[in-house]
Amino acid sequence: MSVEEVHALLARAEELPYGEARTVLVEDALRRAEATGDPVLAYRVRMELTGSYQHGGEPAKAFATFSRCLSQHDSDPGRFGGEQVLLWQFKWIVNSLTLFPEIPLDRTYAVLDDMERRYRLGGHSLQAVYHYRHVVARHVGDEEAAEEWFAKWHAAPRDALSDCEGCDPTGKVRHLIARGRHEEALQVAAPVLGRELNCTEQPQNILTALLPAYLATGRLEEAARAHRRAYRLTRANLRDMADIADHMEFCARTGNHARGLEILQRHLEWLERAPSPYARMRFAAAAALVLRMADTGEGLTLRGPSGEPVAAAELHRELTAQALELAGRFDARNGSSCQGDRVRAVLEAEPILEWLPLSPYARRPAPPPPPAAAADGPDELLQAAEDAWTRGDVPAALAAWRRFDELVTEPTAAQAGRRADGTGLERMTAGDMAGAADCWQRAAELHLRAGDETRAQSTRGRVGAAWCALGRVDEGLDLLTASLARLEEIAAGTRWADAARLRLAGALLQLGRAAEALEVLDSGDLTDPMEAAEGQVLRGRVLLDLDRADEAEQALRRGYAALRESDGVTWSGEVAFLLAQLVMHRRPEPPAEGPDEVLALLDEAIARLPVQQSPLRASAHAVRGGRLMACGRFADAADDLIEAVAAFTAAGIAPQAAYARLDLAAALLQAGRHFEAAEVAEEAGPMLAQLADHDAERRCRYLLAQAQEELGEAGAADIYAELAAEEREERPHAAARLLEKAADALSRLDRSALAAERYAAAAEAFTAAGDPYGVVRARRCRAMCLAWSGRPEEGLQAMAEARAALDDLPAGDPAARTWETAAVCYDHAHLLAGVGRLAEALEQVEQAIAGFAELGERQAADTAAAFRERLLAAAGEE
Repeated sequence: MSVEEVHALLARAEELPYGEARTVLVEDALRRAEATGDPVLAYRVRMELTGSYQHGGEPAKAFATFSRCLSQHDSDPGRFGGEQVLLWQFKWIVNSLTLFPEIPLDRTYAVLDDMERRYRLGGHSLQAVYHYRHVVARHVGDEEAAEEWFAKWHAAPRDALSDCEGCDPTGKVRHLIARGRHEEALQVAAPVLGRELNCTEQPQNILTALLPAYLATGRLEEAARAHRRAYRLTRANLRDMADIADHMEFCARTGNHARGLEILQRHLEWLERAPSPYARMRFAAAAALVLRMADTGEGLTLRGPSGEPVAAAELHRELTAQALELAGRFDARNGSSCQGDRVRAVLEAEPILEWLPLSPYARRPAPPPPPAAAADGPDELLQAAEDAWTRGDVPAALAAWRRFDELVTEPTAAQAGRRADGTGLERMTAGDMAGAADCWQRAAELHLRAGDETRAQSTRGRVGAAWCALGRVDEGLDLLTASLARLEEIAAGTRWADAARLRLAGALLQLGRAAEALEVLDSGDLTDPMEAAEGQVLRGRVLLDLDRADEAEQALRRGYAALRESDGVTWSGEVAFLLAQLVMHRRPEPPAEGPDEVLALLDEAIARLPVQQSPLRASAHAVRGGRLMACGRFADAADDLIEAVAAFTAAGIAPQAAYARLDLAAALLQAGRHFEAAEVAEEAGPMLAQLADHDAERRCRYLLAQAQEELGEAGAADIYAELAAEEREERPHAAARLLEKAADALSRLDRSALAAERYAAAAEAFTAAGDPYGVVRARRCRAMCLAWSGRPEEGLQAMAEARAALDDLPAGDPAARTWETAAVCYDHAHLLAGVGRLAEALEQVEQAIAGFAELGERQAADTAAAFRERLLAAAGEE
């Protein structure tokens, strides 16, 4: 075993996030270090392993590695060194000792005393010592001691051994909130929240700690944002299992039971590998609260901790028992009821808010109360209902009919017929067409009994239309035709005859017989203004079906203009939406200058569509959002798409909600709102997968990767690699480009060794795809990453491979060939300079300057020239 292998493993581990994969590499490095026979090397790797255990969710394993290092250091401080690191790690050990009820408190206090002794001997501030004495006092419930140590901790000066500027205030925030001092907690946190913290635990820990303070002080938007941001950063880390419990409790107590259940299900398997009994206790208590608050009853089944199905009610009982049992063990060890009291407080917690929306589109829109009927008399109420229905104001019509039912117990035949007409319309609206037809048949009989043949014939036409919809086409058309013919005899020139004509034409259009529908419309004039407007709209629909788009557009415009002049016609919004879609289909590109008629029509549609027509309003917002994206107005598009998602979700229309989320993720990404884009894409992905729309689901994952890349999240590289694997067979060039993007993402995160591997895979993929430019680019980037990861000689070899690939560039594009050659020379110069070969580096940079200058790339040439000056200065110093 060689020392170089040990260092290579450690370098690779440093590029991984804390967790099992990183820990395994460091454990392997320790085995190899011990095999070298170099105790100092093994000692240093063991200290690194303590950190991996601590941050990777295995604090119990850190006890052994820390104790071994401490013993070795004390035996020969001059040889092993690393005292500063050991003193820092004392804090981890003290905190972790409290998390295991089987470890006696005496041992924790002994370690604390030893920590204080060493800090004093080294001349260090006791600020960290006071901090962790406070931690132990709070854990056992000694509030007086906790307050005393808090005061000393807060007053003592910070030094290099104090917790970081994010973690130290987090502990103070938790203490202040526990004492009900929420405003003070927010003041302590304020200086931290605006900083960029380079810490594995921040800002997610302090945001999680602040959740109760935000709620207690009414800062609800801050609470929602803190939960969303902190949970996103916490959810992948087993070490943060106790913080996950805080987020479940937050959801349970703010009416977000569905999200609480989602978090519970996502992390439930962690119970089998909890980092500590304390974390398991906290998680079990919060999970039990979620299940109680969600009131899931006996019907809901979840995946249990081991993956087996388990009834929610049974899981609630199990988690409650587990939390209380663990709390009892802690209380027995601590000699107090503190942990049991805290667990019971969580299990019995009540809602703080009925509901707190966690995102702009997470809404619970309450249905507006039905409007009161303005009329009082029975006949007036029936007329008001029919007029409202004609205008498209369904709620007003329903309210008038309900009022009629309250007032009239024994209607006349005429009233009963009109009321049966209304009941049929209600049944039709509910989707019960057969029930509607039965109501209308009864209504027609009642109209005849009352001596009103006009109404009877009109109602028979409705029966005919219903029969057509139910598949009884011949009977339905005969009845519709007969109704129109009779009404033209007894009510010519009235709205009754006009409506019969429209009803027959509409049924023919629904049956796919547009040409016949047009003949019906052309066979007579519509005299009633409202029916004439509706006739123009229907004509537009018929002409669209006949592919006569110019005439269709003109008819729709005439109909819409007439409807706009009629006060209170709510369905004019539907026509505006239809016209907007037609205009957009015929002229898809937004105008380069001036107003966009499509947007204007959509604005009118949204303004005129009643709130009760939420699916149609949602569609209008979705289309408007897409149009705004086409105009490059991504922030405005996001606002419309948020409305679309909210409305589709409220209406329970899952497919449209999924696609609207996909568009929203794209708009948010383009608007620079990367965090929100990532969250929305993560919501949309499973929905699209459930719809089996694989192309949309892949697009969604690509958007998620782009958002994560902008956020500096390592998951982006994994998603790009997954997508590359799926594209390899059908679209090899796309696969190569995705591998390159994965490498780019890793390189930006300074994970150079992993990036080098991805660039190597990308180079192979570009070769298979027949893209020589991609090959050169990927090999060049791989060479740089190898050098940055501490392997300069391998980097030089890889750069030689990149240079060799220049020969495969096509001769037909000399400018591209010159650019790639100059880029290789420039990067090669950096590698040569890094190993001290300055003369060769100067040769390469001169070639780079010449190539960039030949292409007129002034900025690139100036950058290369500045590097040449630095090389000349370094050569002169030699």
